[in-house]
Amino acid sequence: MQSVVIHAPNDLRLDDQADAPAPQPGEVRVAISRGGICGSDLHYFHHGGFGATRIKEPMILGHEVSGIVDAVGQGVDGFAAGDRVTVNPSIPCGRCQYCLRDMRNQCEDMRFAGSAMRFPHQQGLFRQGVTVDAAQLVRLSPTTDLSHAAMAEPLAVCLHAVRRAGPLLGKRVLVSGCGPIGCLTVLAAKHVGATEVIATDLGAAPLDIAARIGADRTIDIASAPDQVEALTEGKGTVDVAFDCSGSDDALQTAIRAVRPAGTVVAVGLGPDAALPLSAMVTREITLTGTFRFDSEFGLAAHLIDRGAVDVSPLLTQVMPLREAASAFALASDRRRAMKVQLDFDGG
Repeated sequence: MQSVVIHAPNDLRLDDQADAPAPQPGEVRVAISRGGICGSDLHYFHHGGFGATRIKEPMILGHEVSGIVDAVGQGVDGFAAGDRVTVNPSIPCGRCQYCLRDMRNQCEDMRFAGSAMRFPHQQGLFRQGVTVDAAQLVRLSPTTDLSHAAMAEPLAVCLHAVRRAGPLLGKRVLVSGCGPIGCLTVLAAKHVGATEVIATDLGAAPLDIAARIGADRTIDIASAPDQVEALTEGKGTVDVAFDCSGSDDALQTAIRAVRPAGTVVAVGLGPDAALPLSAMVTREITLTGTFRFDSEFGLAAHLIDRGAVDVSPLLTQVMPLREAASAFALASDRRRAMKVQLDFDGG
């Protein structure tokens, strides 16, 4: 089978590898159909890693995938050959103090598909077949669009971020940065009852998608900075702000924009930022982080499967596996692409 492997920065190859093994008891073999290119995949592609994490050996990329069950191991209930599924890329140990506290996203021995944070690296899911524990799969309806199902992982990230913010019913919400995570945070906030969601970005193209996915108002920071400043008037005008950009300036603006006792959720990863502690203390602002997801993966998959949320506006293009390098180049251009996926069925 073929796999999408990063060997060094800008050295992406389609490598021939052994087929996925027959499933052992408790396991399921899946023929991968769709794989979405994520921001972390692009960091490996362009830079060989991010922060202090760097690839030390060739690594299969990818963690946003869906596919069709190919074979089922002994003792597995609820799955059969031909079932459509989405694959959870997160494999917590189940034994550490955080797993035992029901905080599996903070697992001390996490294995996450397509990650160089441990060595040997945890190989990713951009391959034509994979054998995984049955617990990693969510079964889908026979008619579910597998391109949509492959977005369960990023949607789970955003559902976890929204959960970290507390109840949003009736709230006015700001989302800064409208890449895939920002747009899906807009969708998630609207789904749980936010009355108004304001989305900001530096470009018109992502803001157009944010509007299509549910934003009530969009602000192009580059052309209308005064509209962003208006959000900070008085003691702030929004209840909750999500910074999905990882930008120091955006985080500062988010803190200034929330009302007293409001909440700022730092979603995007960026360099360490200076915080306006005086404003945070006197206005009693809560600043919280959010990292990956846990039970939200199953929820995300079911919301997509039932059509309760519509992720289709994010999908820019599905490209054949043989054009993986071109797909990564397209995914790197925010002016032209939101979410680019690979088609593993057609080669």
